[in-house]
Amino acid sequence: MSQVAARRPLRFVILGAGMSGILAAIRLRKEGHTDITIYEKADRLGGTWRENTYPGIACDVPAHLYTYSFEPNPGWSRMLAPGPEIQDYFERTTDRYGVRPLIRFGEEVTSCVFDDSRWTLETAGGTRDQADVVIAATGVLHHPRIPQLPGLETFEGAFFHSARWDHGVPLDGRRVGVIGTGSTAIQITSALSRRVAKYCLFQRTAQWVFPMENPYYTDEEKARFGSDPACVEQTREKLNTMMIEGIANAVIDADSPAMKAIEDACLQNLEQNVRDPVLKEKLRPNYRAGCKRLIISPDFYDAIQQPSAEVVTEGIARIEPRGVRTEDGRLHELDVLIAATGFHADRFVRPTVVRGRNGLDLDHAWAAKPTAYLSVAIPGFPNLFLLNGPNGPVGNFSLIQVAEFQLDYILQLVERLRDGSRREIRVKPDVAAAYEARRVEAAKKSIWSTGCNSWYLDAQGVPASWPWTFAKYAETMARPEMSAFEEEAR
Repeated sequence: MSQVAARRPLRFVILGAGMSGILAAIRLRKEGHTDITIYEKADRLGGTWRENTYPGIACDVPAHLYTYSFEPNPGWSRMLAPGPEIQDYFERTTDRYGVRPLIRFGEEVTSCVFDDSRWTLETAGGTRDQADVVIAATGVLHHPRIPQLPGLETFEGAFFHSARWDHGVPLDGRRVGVIGTGSTAIQITSALSRRVAKYCLFQRTAQWVFPMENPYYTDEEKARFGSDPACVEQTREKLNTMMIEGIANAVIDADSPAMKAIEDACLQNLEQNVRDPVLKEKLRPNYRAGCKRLIISPDFYDAIQQPSAEVVTEGIARIEPRGVRTEDGRLHELDVLIAATGFHADRFVRPTVVRGRNGLDLDHAWAAKPTAYLSVAIPGFPNLFLLNGPNGPVGNFSLIQVAEFQLDYILQLVERLRDGSRREIRVKPDVAAAYEARRVEAAKKSIWSTGCNSWYLDAQGVPASWPWTFAKYAETMARPEMSAFEEEAR
């Protein structure tokens, strides 16, 4: 009892009330921390699942893996859960663990400044706060990339980004164009091509499509999940093994048999399921499967072969009042134009102004590219920790698994502050630099380095992801190597 009482109470601020921010609050409270505030710029929690509400949205990680390990959900409707179910899961979990009262909605943090071993934060609304520890749970894909298309302002129809979906715009029976061919565009295609009068998919780059089925769970299966926690855990283990052996450990080695198996499955999917030889060649990528984020869909090829659908491979010359004019001179008349053009994947904490020790600005620290030691700590920024920060396994594993590993690691560092003997902990610059050099070298063996342009690549063309096995990640994150950190005594 006296040992607990002697511990130093810490004040925590969490940036963002998405998947990892909610997780951080739950775990901090479980460890006995009580002084916690979450600042969320929006008026609802949920992060990407709040912002992305387009038709057909679903997670491409099996639902029982995209679930907090301590909070199983026996009621998932399908193996790959639709977005509204995931949003509902986070809402329920937030309330179940009493996190909602900790959240300050509509409060975007605009600056974090470190001085005298504490962080001072300011929000756009004028709130000023201080914290001993800041946990940035701001996500990866949340700053939409809006295409700069000549004439866009003249378009007489409706235009919006997929992450800013306008549900007031009717779609059934109308002429719809979608720019992009990433996971979002593929899901939109599957959802809309049968509903609309005309569907144009403006494709700059063809995508390999892995044909993973998405079966519904039966009422009997859901009842069994609900009555037998061991059944849920067995399902998680089975799915985890499938994802690790089939994908996570394949993509890090471009020459692995598992990677060859993925490529064979994608090629077979294209060859067997696209009938028209002209369309087949339009949809055939000129790079290796997995080089870009692998598209997982059981029905895209069927959807794009609907009578209403067309793949347009000519470049967009300009937007006109009645539609899209492509470089071959053709006008594609449209009522609705949707940009499924992705996100600025290098923003992370920014545009928040972050200044660390001795006034070090995060924009300056990341002038070349965003980097972080094990994706959780940045040299020169004490007591600031990232969840799903730069160079993590964003293309390998379930991001919930990643966040749980990272939080376990961070909580062990926090204990060094909590025991009262230290007031600052920061990663050593030379250790972080050496780690990044090893990571860059290892990434050259990955499938992401085989010759395509993707959001996995940083400004230097290097894959910005974890390039080793799942087992090595679990081992590395299990316990911090304290020689990697500098500590400031009280």
